[in-house]
This record gives sequence, structure tokens and C-alpha cells, in this order.
Amino acid sequence: MKKLRAARVFALHPIYPVTFVTTLVQGAHIGSRVVASLLALQLGAAPFTIGILIGVYAVFPLLLGVYSGRISDRHGPRRPMVGGLLLLMSGLFLPAMWTTLPALFMSAMLIGTGFVFFNVSMQTMGGALGTAEERTRNFATLGLGYAGGHFAGPVIAGYAIQYLGYAAGYLTLATFALIALPLIALNKRLDVGRGVSSAKGRSVLELLAAPTLRRVVLVSGLVTTGWDLFGFYVPIYGHSIGLAASTIGNMLGAFAIAAFVVRAVLPQFTRIYGIERVLAIATFSAAVLFVFFPLTQYVPFLFVLAFGIGLGLGCSQPLTLNLAYNHSPAGRSGEVTGLRLTINNIMHIGVPVAAGALAALGLGPVFWTSAVLLVTSSYLTHKSSMPRRAPAV
Repeated sequence: MKKLRAARVFALHPIYPVTFVTTLVQGAHIGSRVVASLLALQLGAAPFTIGILIGVYAVFPLLLGVYSGRISDRHGPRRPMVGGLLLLMSGLFLPAMWTTLPALFMSAMLIGTGFVFFNVSMQTMGGALGTAEERTRNFATLGLGYAGGHFAGPVIAGYAIQYLGYAAGYLTLATFALIALPLIALNKRLDVGRGVSSAKGRSVLELLAAPTLRRVVLVSGLVTTGWDLFGFYVPIYGHSIGLAASTIGNMLGAFAIAAFVVRAVLPQFTRIYGIERVLAIATFSAAVLFVFFPLTQYVPFLFVLAFGIGLGLGCSQPLTLNLAYNHSPAGRSGEVTGLRLTINNIMHIGVPVAAGALAALGLGPVFWTSAVLLVTSSYLTHKSSMPRRAPAV
């Protein structure tokens, strides 16, 4: 009877299959960055070149973030998600066939473009599936999907690289996206919010003019930088101290497990302490741990630090996403989601390139820069004028 009820819940609530798809696509996306970083090192690329490669992942998402949100508002989320998956798969197949630096750069552009169309529509869908009360559950559930992908992608990619090679790593991740494609393409129940766009003839600058929404997207961008620098420079740091690819993948997996764990209990914390307080404390704690990361080569301690940073940063995405959606004007939720991702991608491009330049001085300054940015985020959140009792995630 319990199994039957569970099957009915899965069938009645689209958020659950959507979360499964999110796990697959996020795993393919994040795993590809790990493969790209390690393969670029294998091909003799300098840290500055890898910083540029990392930034390329965000070029087209930066340009197309708001546009993809408007497409989702106008046509519904399913079609942009399907198109995004097709682009993402193309980007994963390309370096599997041509293992060269130019292929890695082209792959990064395709993967980044595909992911922004998928991701904006998926997050908009999460807010549109159900009532305002159900929205908190939806974002928390999607957060678990993100965390699952952050675990599965790097870990599986690490083992695939170590035992089968870099091409196999990319092909394995392409399989993730291939499984996700029919689950989205054939599910017409996901066409929620279609045709509700109210953005025609209106400027995105109107959204940034709202102080609360502007603060939310800025904090989101700063926290995203912490995710990026950890995911991109932990492989470089691990390679520099002689760690195996599987160990590096497991370390990133520990980060993802922590994010999964903290999101499972996040609604309880936000109900008691409020979104802003939880977010401020979490980002400050992660900043402190970032300081110690490049100061040790002791693998168990590195795993402890990775897990702790995952606990801190794991709170950030669902909290900032929920706040951004709650403060969206009617009919422009997809556009706001795209704006949030656009700000995030400004950070995706600028910070890794700057960090690549800092890496010439050693990897310590890269992690310490991330700590400073997270402290700034914590301060802005603490001083924020956002409502103290915004709906919990």
C-alpha cells in the first residue's frame, strides 16, 4: 500500500520527475566542467587559459538569460527545456570526438547555452507548479535535485576519466542528458504558465530598479561565485598536489552530499530563524572554511572542509531563488529568473578569469578571494531590507 501511494504521489506531482531530470542535467553540466578542467591541464593549458575556458561556459548564458526567461513566460517551459537539452548534448559529444583545446572552448559555449535555456525554464516551472504554499516545497525539492547532480556528475566523471579516459567521461555525461530528453519532451503537463508574459515593451532595467529584487540578484551572484571557484579550482588544486581524478571527484561529491543534507532540513531552519539570517550565517561560515582550504594537503581534512563548505553554500541557491520568485512582478517570473542567472553569469565570466590571473601567484589567493566575496554576500544579506519572515524554502 505504501508503495502504491508513493507511485501515486510521483504521478500526481510533476515536481518529482522534474527534480529527477534536474539531477541528470545538473550532473552532466557540472561534471563537464570537471572533465574540461582536467583535460585542459592534460593538454598543457595554463591556469589563466583554464580561467578563460571556465568563463566561456557563461558567455551565452549572460547574453541570453533574460531572453530565455521571456521565451519561457511566453511559450511555457517545456519547449525551451527540450531545445536546451539538445544543445547541451551536442556540447558533450563534441570533445569526445575531437580532444583538443578549441573543441573544449566550443563545447563550453554549447553546454552553457543549452543549460541556460533548460535551467531558466525549469526554475520558472518550479515556481508555477502549484500554489504559493506548494512553491516552497517545489524549490526545496529542486534544490535536492541540484545537489544530487553536483554529487553524481563529478564523482562519475572522475571515475570515468581515471579508468576509461576523457572521451568516455564526456560520453557518460551525454548519456545523462539523453535519458532526460524524453522525460521532458513527452510530458505535456509541464506546459505551465504558458502565454502569461507581461514583459512586452518593458525594459529589464525596471526590474533592477526595485531595491529588494536588486539586492537579491546581487547576493545570488556573489554566492554563485563561491560555487564556481570551488568547483573549478578544487580540481586544479588537487592536481597540483598529486591527487587522483577519482579522489578529486569524491571530494566534489562530499561537497554535493553536504548541500543535499542541508537542503533536506532547510525549511525547518528558515521557519525558525528566517531566510536572511540563515543565508548570512551560512555564507560567512563557508567563507571561513575557504581560507583554510589551500593551506593543507592532508586529504581527510580537505574532505572535511569540502563537506563544510557544501553545508554553507548548499543553502544559497534555494533561498535566493525563492526570494527572487516571490518578488517577481506578475507575468515576469521567467524574466526575473533569467535576470538572476544573467547576474550570476557576469560573475561566472569575470571572476574565473580574474582568478586564473591570480593563480599565477599560487592557488591560495583564488580561495581567499572567494572568501572575501562570500563575506561581502553575508554582510549584504545581514543588512538587507528584505522582509524578515519571507516564505520559507
